[in-house]
Amino acid sequence: MHHILQLIAKGEGDALDFKKTISSASKIAKTMSAFANHKGGILLVGVNDNGTISGVRSEEEKYMLDLAAGFYCKPEIPLRIVEWDFGDRSVIECIVPEGKDKPYYAKDEAGKWWVHIRVKDKSLLASKVVVDVLKRGTSQQNTLIKYTKHEEGLLHYLGKHERITLKEVCKLLNISRWRAQRMLINLISAGVIRNHTLEKEEYFTLS
Repeated sequence: MHHILQLIAKGEGDALDFKKTISSASKIAKTMSAFANHKGGILLVGVNDNGTISGVRSEEEKYMLDLAAGFYCKPEIPLRIVEWDFGDRSVIECIVPEGKDKPYYAKDEAGKWWVHIRVKDKSLLASKVVVDVLKRGTSQQNTLIKYTKHEEGLLHYLGKHERITLKEVCKLLNISRWRAQRMLINLISAGVIRNHTLEKEEYFTLS
């Protein structure tokens, strides 16, 4: 079986996205930046959400992909684009590598820059905690954790409870949002806890 058909059979996920067509460079940049901030991924253009091949107008789609990666993503994302023919229909395979200079930003239609991350088959807006964790990972700086009563209190809580939100951390430890974010970023960077991003919520668990 052709490897494109094998990819389609797997369905969309954290490293694969189907696009029937590209109508907006800014919207596709959101997906590209999310892949670059993750472990890379593949965009299949000319494929419907249900996995059927609709085909593309290749030159126009390639232009939109290059525009998105070069003008709507910061830093610019190097793409590998391959066109595949299936009878009278074409599918574009756009391979987005994992970024070396995270975080990657995407510019929206209003001209504002945002960081997105890939969660399952969605590209979601990253929180400040996630953005700073991405920055910390790129800088490759060692994380020094000052183990105070706040860290002890948080880890004790997570030892008895499955998860906690940023708001709950502030309330539990009676500290500011900024102080809670700094502590969470350090603990995530050190691999002590993990962050989980949902569309309307972010929470934290022990690693």
